[in-house]
Formats: sequence, C-alpha cells, structure tokens
Amino acid sequence: MQPNSQKSEAAMPLFAADELVFSSPRASQKHPPYVQDHRRRLRDRFLSGGPEALPDYEVLELVLFRAIPRQDVKPIAHDLLAEFGNFNAVISAPRDLLSRIRGVGPSVVCELKVVEAAAHRLARSRVIHRPVVSSWDALIEYCHTTMAHRDIEQFRVFFLDTKNALIADEEQARGTVNHVPVYPREIVKRALQLNASALILVHNHPSGDPTPSSTDISVTRQILDACDALGLTLHDHVIVGKSCEISFRAEGLI
Repeated sequence: MQPNSQKSEAAMPLFAADELVFSSPRASQKHPPYVQDHRRRLRDRFLSGGPEALPDYEVLELVLFRAIPRQDVKPIAHDLLAEFGNFNAVISAPRDLLSRIRGVGPSVVCELKVVEAAAHRLARSRVIHRPVVSSWDALIEYCHTTMAHRDIEQFRVFFLDTKNALIADEEQARGTVNHVPVYPREIVKRALQLNASALILVHNHPSGDPTPSSTDISVTRQILDACDALGLTLHDHVIVGKSCEISFRAEGLI
C-alpha cells in the first residue's frame, strides 16, 4: 500500500433435468448414463447432507453442472483446484486465468462469478447496518470472502454511524500486487459526505502475509491524524492475508 476458447454449452438450471431426451442417437452415445447417474447421486448427497458432506471438487462439480449440462465435469473441477488451490480461490480467480483451464469457456466463467457474487452479497448482508461490536466476526469473514484471494491490493473503508453501525462499505482504490494508492484527504472527505462518525480501514496483501509494512503504518497514521482533526474516530485498520488477518488496534499500532 502506498499513499497518494474453449467450447462450452448453454447454461442450464442446477436442478433442471439433465436427463432430457437427445434429438439424435449419436448425441446420446457421447453422454453415457453414468454421467447422469453421477449427477443425480451428487445432488442427492448435497441435499441430504449439505455442503459439508462434499469435498471441494464435488461442490465445484455442482456449479459446473449448470454451465456444462451433458459432460463429465470432474476432470475440469480437478484441474481448477490443482491450479488455484481450493474452492474459494477458484471462484475468486480472475476471468482470464480461469479461461486458461481446458474446458473452461464463457459459460463456466459466468457460473463461477455468479457464485462469487452471491457469496459476497451474503457475507455483506450479515454486517451492513449492524453494530460492528456485535458483528465483528462477520465483518472479518466478509473481508476474507471479498479480499483474501485477490491478486492485487484493494483498499476498502467501512463507514460507521454514531452507534457504530455500518452505513457504507466502499472500495477506495485498487493497485498492483504490492501497492495501492491511498489518499487520506479523500477518505475523510467521503466520511463527512456520508455523515459518518467512525471508520474502519481494510486492505489485503496478495502475498498472503498480513504483516504491516512501514508504509502501511505511515499511511494509517496520516489517516488517523486527518480523522482527529475532523472529530472522526478511526477504530481499526485490518490487513487481510490468505488465511489470517492483522488488526492494527490489537497490535497497538493505533
């Protein structure tokens, strides 16, 4: 942080009948019954046992069923996980990198990004307009959901009202793998526009290590000074890594 194509088939509903009758015997031969049976069993396991009953590659298969209605998608699921590591990293991966995987066309990319958007909205719904004190864990989960797997730095600000309820969540800047421009004056100006009383700063480290850099500390102090001058409270600055985060407040840096 610094101051200042492959062939794809049409998408189908997740629980629509994959077992639709093909118009030609040749088409049916390309998609043996075991593929249909596998999909049915996987859906049944998911519905009866929930997502925890399935490993990442099978949950990913369920998503791929929508984009590729008549094909064994297990190899694609395994290739995606081999490339990106886990389910969260797959759905968060940039579109151009996803498209490099064999079998991943526009329909697959779209389905993955729909799942990502749904995850972000669900996580956000658990914190917006709620007091931060009582929803801190949900706030941190939201930060990890939206930022932990990004390949570039992103700087966000959570704006709070006088009761410390979250009234706005805004991305202030995007940068590179190790740099994002931050302007303290613009942050406090936006806080005044929103009639906010307090702020929480959040940014990610694509390297996965959330340890604050000297620049992170310097910029945070600049923003703290700007907040103090205008009667705003800076509650915290959280740096999100791949699997953990660091709080400036907890580390005594604010």
